[in-house]
Amino acid sequence: EVQLVESGGGLVQAGGSLRLSCATSGFAFADYAVGWFRQAPGRDREEVSCINNLDNRTYYADSVKGRFTVSNDRTKNMVYLQMNSLRPEDTAVYYCAAEGLPSRCAIYGVDYWGKGTLVTVSS
Repeated sequence: EVQLVESGGGLVQAGGSLRLSCATSGFAFADYAVGWFRQAPGRDREEVSCINNLDNRTYYADSVKGRFTVSNDRTKNMVYLQMNSLRPEDTAVYYCAAEGLPSRCAIYGVDYWGKGTLVTVSS
């Protein structure tokens, strides 16, 4: 059974930091990219960042470049999202998702989704 389980969300003040974790199981980690997507209230789900677990290439949406860092631990099948300099507009439910390689870090390509973790940034 494929599982992606997010953790690390919460409430933080603007300018603060959070680290999200995604524990994965049930699929061949190195054959997938794992990404982070988010959905704010009343808005469409959007791509945030992805990492190719085969070669560690990364992708970032323009809105988070320089503030967020995605990484993985291939020994633990874990993916992380370090979020710094958080802004109120980063408030959303953050979803971890896996996309079979080659990856475009696109919602339409996702094979498996986690259930999400809520990040709230107060001003």
